[in-house]
Amino acid sequence: MPTMSDFHSAADRVRNWGRWGDEDEIGTLNFIDEEKMREAGALVKKGAVFSLGLDFGSGGPQGDFLFRNNPIHVMTVDGGDAEHFVQHSKDWTANPTAHQISQFFADNPFRFNDDMIIMPLQAATQWDALSHTYYDGKLYNGFPASAVTSQGATRCGIDKVIDKGIATRGVLLDVVAHRGDEVCLDPAVVITPEELDEVADRQGVAVGRGDIVVVRTGWCENWRRTGERGAMATTGLSWTCAEWLHEREVAAVAADNLTVEVQQSEIDGVFLPFHLLCERDMGMMLGEYWDVTALAADCAQDGVYEFQLIAPPLSVVGAVGSPVNPIAIK
Repeated sequence: MPTMSDFHSAADRVRNWGRWGDEDEIGTLNFIDEEKMREAGALVKKGAVFSLGLDFGSGGPQGDFLFRNNPIHVMTVDGGDAEHFVQHSKDWTANPTAHQISQFFADNPFRFNDDMIIMPLQAATQWDALSHTYYDGKLYNGFPASAVTSQGATRCGIDKVIDKGIATRGVLLDVVAHRGDEVCLDPAVVITPEELDEVADRQGVAVGRGDIVVVRTGWCENWRRTGERGAMATTGLSWTCAEWLHEREVAAVAADNLTVEVQQSEIDGVFLPFHLLCERDMGMMLGEYWDVTALAADCAQDGVYEFQLIAPPLSVVGAVGSPVNPIAIK
């Protein structure tokens, strides 16, 4: 098993600190330039649109994590209460909310519904911000981990990428089609850099500067079949894939599983080393729980595995992650 020394050597090789200046907070998204965005737009040929986002609801993929639950959707105003408000709340000043709603409904036909959602920002399809993971007291680009306070991330928060935007060429690497479904789900069989090359060659697609790589592991399909969720083990990228992405100057990487990488430790004494190498050292955001089922079927049909990908996060100030509904357009 690789050691901490091997991990630190790899970190030195992929580290992008200072590459775009000492104040940079968006990392490898810097690879997405105007030319890359024009290239991505030119990939739209047939106008087919694919949402890569899972539903945000009580049936979502979370299950085993006590600190990260499925979303709770709550109605704050609904039609079942409308007449109650009109009849009983117009003079109920002790309940300002009910009294205010009754004023909207009184003596006119206007009615409305309103709702809210309570959820972790990384409850379903998501981006990890560069402030999400760290080690040795440092975030990406050497910013101190203490820059993430009880009020949020003052450095490398998800809101820092909004001005840049996330719109570029996406490339699907379909490991399920390459391996076969059952083998793909085996968490003991990790996805290596060599296999990523094999998948790309099989599909006739190249990965390059400014691309977002989207990996299909089969997790979403298995979840729908079995109902298993949360920390259900599956295959994922090996920690060694960080250097593969670094060499190709990839802008970001996403997958249809929980962690993008494999969950079992590949390095003695390090949990989720790929996260640390990508987010903390490279400055590369990770996308998790991306549903590529329909996109993969279309790619298999027409043999085209590249597309325009539009996936901006929500501009939540100081957040270390964000929900996202990625859109692939072919």
